Amino acid sequence: MKLSHFNYKLPQELIAKYPTTHRDDSRMMVVNRAEGTIEHKMFNEIIDYFDEGDALVLNNTKVFPARMYGNKEKTGARIEVFLLRELNAESRLWDVLVDPARKIRIGNKLYFGDDDSLVAEVIDNTTSRGRTLRFLFDGSYEEFRAKLKELGQTPLPKYIDREPEEDDEDRYQSIFAKHEGAVAAPVASLHFSKQLMKRLEIKGVTFGELTLHVGLGTFRPVEVEDLSKHKMDSEQFMIYDHTAAVVNKAIDARKKVCAVGTTSMRAMESSVSTDGHLKPFDGWTNKFIFPPYEFQIADRMITNFHPPQSTLMMMTAAFAGYDLLMEAYKTAVKEKYRFLSYGDAMLII
Repeated sequence: MKLSHFNYKLPQELIAKYPTTHRDDSRMMVVNRAEGTIEHKMFNEIIDYFDEGDALVLNNTKVFPARMYGNKEKTGARIEVFLLRELNAESRLWDVLVDPARKIRIGNKLYFGDDDSLVAEVIDNTTSRGRTLRFLFDGSYEEFRAKLKELGQTPLPKYIDREPEEDDEDRYQSIFAKHEGAVAAPVASLHFSKQLMKRLEIKGVTFGELTLHVGLGTFRPVEVEDLSKHKMDSEQFMIYDHTAAVVNKAIDARKKVCAVGTTSMRAMESSVSTDGHLKPFDGWTNKFIFPPYEFQIADRMITNFHPPQSTLMMMTAAFAGYDLLMEAYKTAVKEKYRFLSYGDAMLII
């Protein structure tokens, strides 16, 4: 398929700027692949679509406050630094994005905090906006990480065109977030409340957790018309023994397996055994899923409504079927669903 196949007109007013009052208050479009139907529900009704022994697979990655603002030495120019990945803990080396990039060259120093308590030196150019920074900080590693958290902000996507608020620190994080390392939330997870999780548990639904640290590569624009030529950035993920056991038990019992989000789906599809079961894994994936694709583990998926021409939309189309997904997006615009990270949910069955 081609990049142009995944274009649609997203009205700006449908991009959700704030989360719903309660996590499970969002709307939920139910897309039935076998029947080709689209229904409109509320997310807290999702319990009606699962039975005892079914498995939900959740991404427990935790978002860290990756967006920082500093000042360039001498000129004092304000610079945004987006932390992407720690390269070396001992040397305090980080891959980052900087904006405006044209002002940041190798050898420049950046000062952070009102008291300039943290300094970073630019030691390499990696891409047009990418840089490698060495942070200069007198203190232990724990104190350094605490300083990054103190100075960092919740990394809301740029399309949420407002300043972060205190509530974002909690709401741009799932209730089961445990392992810090993501620069963006696995947004399908944001719809789950503690009460809903308890109701599912009482019904006999089982849960398996995996960790995929979402990087900006997931959201990097596809710049080639031929999708087979697009290269995904690698993301670190872990599938635990317990999770593999939960999923494989459901598969063997012919129960439903639901990927909560494209990140959970991508991780599972990156670790499949020859007999179609889930394998424990600890490593990296650069798997890019787009139509046509035959999924091997999950037979249901919960996701949000994604930006036009995004890799997230392409994976969803591979799972739902291209024509049905495009009809679903057309319906979502018409029915004024809320789009993107803080938006409404889609359950594909």
